[in-house]
Amino acid sequence: MMPVFAPVTEAALPLFLLQSENYEAWLQDQPEPWRAWLASTGFKAASGQLCLLPGADGNLAGAAFGLGGASAQARGRFLAAQARAALPAGTWRITTELAPQAASEAALGWLLAGYQFDRYKSASPNEVLLCAPDGVDAARIERIAAAEFRIRDLINTPASDMGPAELEDAVRHMGEGYGARCSVISGAELAEGFPLIHTVGRASPRAPRLIDLRWGSQGPRLTLVGKGVCFDTGGLNLKPGGSMGLMKKDMGGAANAAGLAQMIMSQGLPVQLRLLVPAVENAVGGAAFRPQDVLTSRAGLTVEVNNTDAEGRLVLADALALAGEETPDLLISLATLTGAARVAVGPDIAPFFTDDEGFASALSAAAQAVRDPVWRLPFHPAYENMIEPGIADLDNAPSGGFAGAITAALFLRRFAGQAQRYAHFDIYGWQPSAAPARPKGGVGQGVRAIFEALPRMLDLPG
Repeated sequence: MMPVFAPVTEAALPLFLLQSENYEAWLQDQPEPWRAWLASTGFKAASGQLCLLPGADGNLAGAAFGLGGASAQARGRFLAAQARAALPAGTWRITTELAPQAASEAALGWLLAGYQFDRYKSASPNEVLLCAPDGVDAARIERIAAAEFRIRDLINTPASDMGPAELEDAVRHMGEGYGARCSVISGAELAEGFPLIHTVGRASPRAPRLIDLRWGSQGPRLTLVGKGVCFDTGGLNLKPGGSMGLMKKDMGGAANAAGLAQMIMSQGLPVQLRLLVPAVENAVGGAAFRPQDVLTSRAGLTVEVNNTDAEGRLVLADALALAGEETPDLLISLATLTGAARVAVGPDIAPFFTDDEGFASALSAAAQAVRDPVWRLPFHPAYENMIEPGIADLDNAPSGGFAGAITAALFLRRFAGQAQRYAHFDIYGWQPSAAPARPKGGVGQGVRAIFEALPRMLDLPG
């Protein structure tokens, strides 16, 4: 089901979104039968509490839904989205006066709550529809929700149906809808020009490739690089079964980058957009790369492999080197890169790294505005020596276990040096348990915040 709002109609039922501290004041303005009914049902506008309101004819006349108090709203996002699953089928309209930011959050959350991954089973249609609240940019919200649906679909698809070739097809198909141009580098050309990408993917019968999508001919140059490891066994440093179970999501960086690209293209932002996706499967086989191999990157830097399960930074390195050759105004990489990032901030927050204070400021403000949490971690120069082994320029997996997210980001920065500005996002790309507007499974992280901040980051016309 596409994420769209229902046409505005007088038949739409009123939905009251109520904060517990304002509930009594609202209640005094309601008809006496409703006041009696709400009292008899024990409704207090607690978070997630729903009360269906009867009409004089015995038919459904509306609903009251509780958002709870300030503490509940501070602890949770998209609380109004819970109403979608609780309400009976029909068309609804939010009648409570909301601040613009709250109205946009409620509207987007409603659309996102309607997501179902139904590729492999029949899904029941979600016929609980919402008219766009007054004052929101409904078309923009629909475009953002559609891009989020694409991110979730890409991540949720198992690796059996989402290998490098299928990821290429998905990116190409997305781009064609907006007139983008897509080219792919593979085979001997990949081996010669992008040796790290080729080396990581060469053991798999599913050939590695570099997907290169371009859109737009005017404006600042914006390049997105997304990690497209379609499945990660760990290579010869084989992952244990418990760690391998979710590795279909190891292309979550590519999915998020593609979703962000879709937002940009569908909104028609005046930028020269480039999306680069190194798409590989890190498999076990006779051609697999080995611990202690020394590899030469596209940039000429040599890398000692001390763990074949630290392959994401290798494929990103070659893609970043290519991206930097055009000196983009802004270069952003997104990757499900390190477990250390999850230890630092958990699954719900997207940590990012940048040396650009303007980028960090714009992103942090945007993240709060659109409820897409991010947190800045440092490119800490004192840790540079941790990624410098004895026999090569760089080490892909420093020993010791300290600062794993930071050392991975420092590694990537070595290859992005020609960009005017660079930012790296170490995302999880997965919702471990259901939450409002976010069912368990693949999820976008950080991209709505980036999209919101781009006009300020790139000084785009208002």
